[in-house]
Order: sequence, then structure tokens, then C-alpha cells
Amino acid sequence: MLDITAHVNALADRVHALRPTHPRLIVALAGAPASGKSTLAAELMRRLRLQKCAAEVVPMDGFHLDNAVLDARGLRGRKGAPETFDATGFVHMIRRLKSPGDVVVPLFDRARDIAIAGAQVVPNDCPVVIVEGNYLLFDEAPWASLAPLWDISARLDVPMPELRGRLIQRWLSQGLSRAAATRRAEGNDIPNAQRVSDRALPANINLLSPPPL
Repeated sequence: MLDITAHVNALADRVHALRPTHPRLIVALAGAPASGKSTLAAELMRRLRLQKCAAEVVPMDGFHLDNAVLDARGLRGRKGAPETFDATGFVHMIRRLKSPGDVVVPLFDRARDIAIAGAQVVPNDCPVVIVEGNYLLFDEAPWASLAPLWDISARLDVPMPELRGRLIQRWLSQGLSRAAATRRAEGNDIPNAQRVSDRALPANINLLSPPPL
């Protein structure tokens, strides 16, 4: 298993190499659920800030559709699948990040299972924005239109058996029994992870099996 430090080093080096020619860099960290995207995004932001380079993390999860909308569409049990996000809104937000000006973005409150509008501001003078999410390099409309917008794209590749264990552990950590946790993971999370793998678009950088979240 590769140390996450090696991943951070590779990404930070690429950022610094491109900064002189980009007023703002948009870095995409893509991968299946539980691949370690949030951990890597946070560590990359921390490293860049230590190197006197301002950076912000923008998670895709702020674009989850509300549970009431999912209930009305019969999609509550598939929450986390591509069709349970405001994908068009997310693409629009990324295009705004490519243009001058402050950008206000939503964030997802996992404890309350709800997206919070206007929860984060990416200031105009922020030179690096790190975007993390499952479907950033996903070959289905409208997600596929994101690929040309990334200045740097990286995919976290984790073997499916390891992902399965991590996804079950997520539910165990929320107090579910082993049987219930396995049902939740196999009924939705693992199919989503397989879908990400099956419809993956190419990345600039492939990062193999980082440590779990």
C-alpha cells in the first residue's frame, strides 16, 4: 500500500509546476466511495497552505438532492448514485470556478444527512481549488462534461475487495450490525463503486490504493 504522503507529494509538485501559467488551478480528485478522496483532499490543502499557496477544498457532496426530493422520485434507497445529485448544478458551479469572482458553494452535513446552501465561499483570489467526488471522471451525461474543466485530474484506484470492506466498516461505525451494514453496502454503496470503475474516464494521475479514511 502506498503512503498517502507520496500521493500528496505528486499532486503538490504538479500544482506548483502549473501555477505560473494558471490564474486558478482546478484539481479533481475522483474515485469510488471510501477510496480516500476526502482524506487526500484535506492533506493536499494542508500541504499547499504550508507552502504559502492558498487552497480550498470543494466536495461534490454538497450537491446531494434533498431526501424529500429523493423520496418523491423513489430514489432514497439509491442515495449516492449519480442520479441522486444535482449534476447540472455541480457542472455549472465548476464553470463558475473557472471564471473570476467569489463563488458560493453548498456543503453536505453528514451528521444531519442534508446539504447546506451557501455554506462555503471560494474567494476570487484563491489560486487552487481541490474538488473531490465520486463522479468527477465519469462517462455519463452530464458528468462527462466535467473532464475538460480540470487542470489536474487524479483518480484513487482501490481494489474492489478493499473498497467493500471499507464500505461495510462505514456502516458498522454508525452502529449497524454486521448483517445490516453488509446489506446497506451491498445494496447501494458497492454497486455505486462498481459503476464508477466501469465508466471511468482517463485521469492525468492514477494513485493506487491509499490508506482508508
